[in-house]
Amino acid sequence: MADVPTETSASRAAAADRAVTRRGSGAGGLQTEKGQTTIADPVVTKVAGIAAREVAGVYQLGGGVARALGAVTQRLPGGDGTAQGVTVEVGEKEAAVDLTVVVEYEESIPRVAQQIRDNVVRRIEGICGLAVTEVNVAVNDLHLPTDDDQDDEASRVQ
Repeated sequence: MADVPTETSASRAAAADRAVTRRGSGAGGLQTEKGQTTIADPVVTKVAGIAAREVAGVYQLGGGVARALGAVTQRLPGGDGTAQGVTVEVGEKEAAVDLTVVVEYEESIPRVAQQIRDNVVRRIEGICGLAVTEVNVAVNDLHLPTDDDQDDEASRVQ
């Protein structure tokens, strides 16, 4: 099998930044003649996490381990769980987002994934002023109505 060169995330972000500059779309006021505004990764992570949770059909964000860890961190001071299941790469003008989600049973996974993409792009571009190059959605579980019944039984056991 022939080796296929793979693009690193840094080179992908740099190429995307150059493409935006060539198109002349700018960064929505992040770079002006009077100064530059930088947006930290955790800010974009929170915006993406909240935007994904706003979509109907999304039960939760994160994989099994991330959800368990998120349940613990939410109990700690300052732990809001908005970063659970969200990974971002933020450049000067652009951002790329990877999300891991649990979808409600009977929801159309392709429809929910597209609505997540649309809402995340709209929120990040509107709130942060960054162009979003991609939003990857990984569905790692399906929430069944019977899952809630099992949770109720487990909470009754002391």
